[in-house]
Amino acid sequence: MGAADGIKYWIKRYLLAAVPLFAILAAVEWFKGTTAPADIASAALWAAVAAALFVGSAYRRHRKAIVCPACDGTVPRPKK
Repeated sequence: MGAADGIKYWIKRYLLAAVPLFAILAAVEWFKGTTAPADIASAALWAAVAAALFVGSAYRRHRKAIVCPACDGTVPRPKK
């Protein structure tokens, strides 16, 4: 079991994707002048969904040992 197989690793990856994305989306709402609670909740929801898709696809590639040259540095290389 490698370092990338642990749940802590994938939770950390999820948070590293979701938190900055939420900050960006919330900042966009703030610059637009629409900082209603519904707009912030929408930014949080979109950040959660996008991060889940990103991490889910990375996890799938890792589990199936699919090499992704574009992903180097973001996802550990699969074991051969």
